[in-house]
Amino acid sequence: MHAVLRQKRKLALRLGHLASDTPWTIKTPVIESLLKGRLSFEDLQESDVVPHARQKGVDMRIGIDISSLALKKQVDQIVLVAGDADFVPAAKLARREGVDFILDPLWQSVPAALNEHIDGLRTTCARPTLVGQGGQDLAADGGIAPSLQSGPCSSSAPSRP
Repeated sequence: MHAVLRQKRKLALRLGHLASDTPWTIKTPVIESLLKGRLSFEDLQESDVVPHARQKGVDMRIGIDISSLALKKQVDQIVLVAGDADFVPAAKLARREGVDFILDPLWQSVPAALNEHIDGLRTTCARPTLVGQGGQDLAADGGIAPSLQSGPCSSSAPSRP
């Protein structure tokens, strides 16, 4: 997927790297069961513990890219595919410089602080669904051997939030 995205016209792909000090954590529902006494530490299974990976550096790089493009007047519009409130300063700067700032939040809710500093919302792809072996739509918690399916993508015009 990344190789295909790198070939797209007028698209910059920014990838971070995972922090080297990745801690392990117990899944939230398991922690709740432990706290409520429904489960003891002796009952923990290997599958109850997962790495808590954190990406480092990518937000800063994207913010610098947005600021640089806006200050150099190299773009008229930026479409940010993210939804992180960390981009508020970059969005504010870009809009102050006259750049049309569009957000595609990848089906997530947009934090109010970020929503205040964008010119429009655009969702280009239908939300993916988990599909089981028999083709049934699965809830996020279940199913055997699910696969990800996404709906059609479009380049629809942005809407104002």
